[in-house]
Amino acid sequence: MLTRGGAPYLALELRDRSGTLPARIFRDADLHAGRFERGDIVAVSGRAARFRDELQLELERIERVELDDAVAQQFLPVAYRDLDELDGFLEHLAREVLEPGYRRLIETLLTDAQLRAAWRRAPCTRDGHHAYLGGLLEHTVAVGTLAQEVALQHPRLDRDLLLCAALVHDLGKTREFTYGASIGLSDEGRLLGHVALGLELISGYCGSFMEAGRLLALHHCVLCHHGPEVAPGGRFQSTEALALYRINALDASVKGALEHGIPPRRRG
Repeated sequence: MLTRGGAPYLALELRDRSGTLPARIFRDADLHAGRFERGDIVAVSGRAARFRDELQLELERIERVELDDAVAQQFLPVAYRDLDELDGFLEHLAREVLEPGYRRLIETLLTDAQLRAAWRRAPCTRDGHHAYLGGLLEHTVAVGTLAQEVALQHPRLDRDLLLCAALVHDLGKTREFTYGASIGLSDEGRLLGHVALGLELISGYCGSFMEAGRLLALHHCVLCHHGPEVAPGGRFQSTEALALYRINALDASVKGALEHGIPPRRRG
């Protein structure tokens, strides 16, 4: 943009969790324009001034900041519940998986420090249910807890399959998002989606220690946790897959209603 005198300047909008504020850079505007992208985290210094009765910042310095969890929490919504407590619940649920192959998978996942950090950090969605840092962990614990209760009520279910599937059904979301001043989609998330990413992760972490039939049963549950349309024949091939679908939908819809209100009833 140009001032009345024809000099270039850069117009910005800065924001954190408290709100937004317009800003301007008049010195080296062309240079700064090529150094940053929308959504970058930056540190700035300057002075506040009023322009046309609106408070704005006249910046003297702007620098990109490397994003870590402490920085991200200044800009992105975070879980209401304590993440350490949720981590403890996840570990408790993991210990309830008794079948050797499923148990070893869960233990392998939980001992991967990088994956564990991503699991703790990721949201479930960007603008739906659990749309905040830590949302994935909160949702995983909720679905796992519900799965455990359903298995108690219906002992004919394969309890270990259902509980393992509940804990890993959204694992692909650890690779679905990017983090800056807002939550975005990674290239993997945009092109493949979290279901395909989750199946890839599960297969990669299983190695050769899980019996093929059990791995297929787990894959089917994860594949169908949003509905059976993607399955061969368009139907669930196991009661555990049906149960996971209903449990996942229950937690997602109740949380969505609590956060955004009950959606209007569809007509027709």
